[in-house]
Amino acid sequence: MSVRVVVGAQWGDEGKGKIVDLLSEGVDVVARYQGGANAGHTIVFGSTKVVLHLIPSGILHPSVQCVIGNGTVIDPAALMQEIAMLEQMGINISGRLHISHKAHLIMPYHKMLDVARERGAGIGTTGRGIGPAYFDKATRSGIRIVDLLDRATFEAKLRANIEEKDRLLRALYDSAPIDVEAILEEYLSFDSKIDPYITDTTTLLDQAIRDGKTILAEGAQGALLDLDHGTYPFVTSSNPTSGGACTGLGIPPTAISSVMGVVKAYSTRVGNGPFPTELTDATGDLLRTEGNEYGATTGRDRRCGWLDIPALRYSIMVNGISEIALTKMDVLGIFDEIRICTRYTVDGKPVKYFPADGRTLEAVECDYITVPGWKQPLDGIRSFEDLPPAAQSYITTIENLLDRPVSWISTSPAREDTFRR
Repeated sequence: MSVRVVVGAQWGDEGKGKIVDLLSEGVDVVARYQGGANAGHTIVFGSTKVVLHLIPSGILHPSVQCVIGNGTVIDPAALMQEIAMLEQMGINISGRLHISHKAHLIMPYHKMLDVARERGAGIGTTGRGIGPAYFDKATRSGIRIVDLLDRATFEAKLRANIEEKDRLLRALYDSAPIDVEAILEEYLSFDSKIDPYITDTTTLLDQAIRDGKTILAEGAQGALLDLDHGTYPFVTSSNPTSGGACTGLGIPPTAISSVMGVVKAYSTRVGNGPFPTELTDATGDLLRTEGNEYGATTGRDRRCGWLDIPALRYSIMVNGISEIALTKMDVLGIFDEIRICTRYTVDGKPVKYFPADGRTLEAVECDYITVPGWKQPLDGIRSFEDLPPAAQSYITTIENLLDRPVSWISTSPAREDTFRR
């Protein structure tokens, strides 16, 4: 029995899709446990670039079974587009994709509410209805895939929800009335298309565990965007931390054998919220350009900064990370010197714990160490020993500061340029 959880250890966009794609080789099941189509996992192999939003990255391996767990929220349009894209690429998903019947659906009014609320809140959401869908889930008014099985049940829930949302949207945001009949027919049509994939995924995963199969659980976003443990309120609406794998898939904590943290060799963040090591100067612009730091889903500019050790130590603590996959080492090859934040201070005093409140985190000052850069491209390097000495030193410095081994290293966007150490 082996369940390995892969988490983003920063604010997301660490390259989890690429790492999960590589780790999927030889794995029996890859399972996505939270989030929605607001996250994009990019995989590059040869001249092909694939961006997946809902379907697990393991789908690119023909023998791997893929699960979308109950902890996700599903946009039918985004899901069908992804399925169509994979089929056009010649990737067979029949009998391999399993979607939890307990997963909640994103409805058109969720997207309308998301966009309307964002105008005032300024959290930095993607406007794809993720937060409002989780809101309905928490208030026990959400619509799940299983509700589509009975037209009367689905229609009653839908009409009750739309009556409430319509009043809210029209009163507060001056929105046009919602077309109930159009939504009803659209989602019943979706049911017929998605039916072959619907499964009791909790039972499926339980049987896989009993059979001694290997399972890879992947989250979306990153640990510092976790609803409970992230930089609240500038967070996502679910739990990307490793604990989310248990609730989002229905697997017991005792089944998890290890947790891998995916860490970008520097730091990035999309949207608003505190970001201690952010570089708002030409260096930050250079990192963004060289690293192609634009959202895979939205195209938004990512904020860029140096590696943040205090934030990573916190992430290691709340996730139980035992090993690190280090990505985008190649991006730092343009710098003569590289900085690493090793400690936060406020008013000259060390900050002992990662701050829970945004005001304190905004106020921290970073203590940095400076290490030499390697000033050369890393493309094509596929072993630790072949890395430039300064790049090797950067990796061992990170290991020493975090007291965790770096077991995987990525030296270019290509699949083949990521190697196990």
